Amino acid sequence: MKKHNKVRIRNTGMKMLGFKKPHIVLSFLVFTLFSTPLFAQVSSTIDSTTIKIGEQITYYIQVESKTDDLVVFPEGQTFSPLEMIASYDVDTLKNKDKFNLVKKYGLTQFDSGKYTIPRQKIIIGEKTFFTDSLMVEVNNVVVDTTQGIYDIKPIIGVEKSGSDWWKYVVLTLIIIALVAFLLFWFIWRKKPLTEDQKIALLPPYDRAKLALRNLDESAYLKNQNLKDYYSELTFIIRKYLDEKVYDKALESTTDELIMRLNILKDANQVDLSKEDIKNLESILKRADLVKFAKSAPDIELAKIDRNTIDLEIDHVKEALPEPTEEEKLLDEKYRAAQETKKKRNKIWLTVGISIFLIFTTLAVLSFKYGFTLVKDTIIGHDSKELLESDWVTSAYGFPPVTISTPKVLKRTDPGLPEEAAAQVDITVFTYGSLIDKFNVVVATTKYKNLGDQKIDLQQVIDGNLKTYESAGAQNIITKNEKFETPNGAEGLKVYGTLQMPLPGTERLGNGKYVLLAFNTENVVQIIALSWKEDDAYADRMVERILNSVELKPEEE
Repeated sequence: MKKHNKVRIRNTGMKMLGFKKPHIVLSFLVFTLFSTPLFAQVSSTIDSTTIKIGEQITYYIQVESKTDDLVVFPEGQTFSPLEMIASYDVDTLKNKDKFNLVKKYGLTQFDSGKYTIPRQKIIIGEKTFFTDSLMVEVNNVVVDTTQGIYDIKPIIGVEKSGSDWWKYVVLTLIIIALVAFLLFWFIWRKKPLTEDQKIALLPPYDRAKLALRNLDESAYLKNQNLKDYYSELTFIIRKYLDEKVYDKALESTTDELIMRLNILKDANQVDLSKEDIKNLESILKRADLVKFAKSAPDIELAKIDRNTIDLEIDHVKEALPEPTEEEKLLDEKYRAAQETKKKRNKIWLTVGISIFLIFTTLAVLSFKYGFTLVKDTIIGHDSKELLESDWVTSAYGFPPVTISTPKVLKRTDPGLPEEAAAQVDITVFTYGSLIDKFNVVVATTKYKNLGDQKIDLQQVIDGNLKTYESAGAQNIITKNEKFETPNGAEGLKVYGTLQMPLPGTERLGNGKYVLLAFNTENVVQIIALSWKEDDAYADRMVERILNSVELKPEEE
């Protein structure tokens, strides 16, 4: 046999609460059936009427139809009390102007006893046909007691699939470590001192003596460059006097400086002799003549002036009074204050650079990914954490509804009264509640005595909306459309907006909801989702959940 591409298989199963009696008179049905020529024949067979527990039998439905008829075979758990574990593709054989179609199902049962496979509904064109019911006997498996009994095998741990979160942590730590290293290297590290810095740290006397030695090593006198020689020589003595005697020695003229030294001597603040002051005056005036009058003294005189300055530096040091303990303490406090100031400046500089880098990073990430995403990633967001968590795919109820959710749905008691429990079996699995930020409900209802009544999905949806109203929802806006699962199961989708009570307040918050309703024979299945209207992460979760809904068992 070959498979024909024009045969379309749809889910004839329908699900949900609420039902409506048919309004077609029996005589009209009889008239219609017998007044219209029949161009189709339906039959059903099984490959075995006796099986063992868990063993599979193959159920065949054979249909002979016209080539232009649309044939719809049953899908879903319509073979109860037997369970369908496989649904195979339709085999098609063309016979002149007709098709011979064969549809196979794999069925099983896990309890012993005698079971009747109910009649199955087949739609050919606009007509409905039913197969005959078939009897199947399920026998217990005989246990071979001659074989030894072995212990139950231990549980094998399954390694949980890892995520990439650790990569982001490592990358963040690397960046933080790099920034910390750069801050340490350029701000906090004790850098090796340059030669000028080492000299600057010397006491004024030692610096003056070192400057004279450096002057001796220069080539000024060798090149007869007396102008630069005297400029350097007088700067050395002026600098020393500026630091130890008179703090304006560098900017004063020669006459002003000498006058100031005499005043300090007369005030007994500096114990310099008149000869020392005179020697300094003579050298400073000679230097002025060399620098400004282009005077050219003898080289030997320049050397004598250098030695005189060296001697006067010693005399000035000896003339200065020894610092008191109070002055030493003040000097010590000054140095400590300077160190504290430097440390404080380093701290402020580090904080400023860190804040700048943080805000720059946030600005770049916000520009690329959006401020809301960056904020929620740093601060945290419940829906975002649910969206990025390890989702769970599981089947709920019977017939099973396979669905992927952020968390495992928990079975809850529907709380049916005894009268209702005698008519229906309801299983409910939930996550959250209507007033929570995100809510998922999967409910399966099986009617025990439905008879020839038909289920109206719209009435089922209306009943669920009334449940929302009883929970405090208001201003419910609804939109209806057909819904088809990724594996082809068809149902009704109702969605829209509502206002939900905010926990702990009397105010209402804007929300969204989606209701999916399916039914097959006497079974109704509902999937209900509700979430906050302004929650973009919840919108993505709902889309992912809706794309994961499966009502059809996987084929072998």
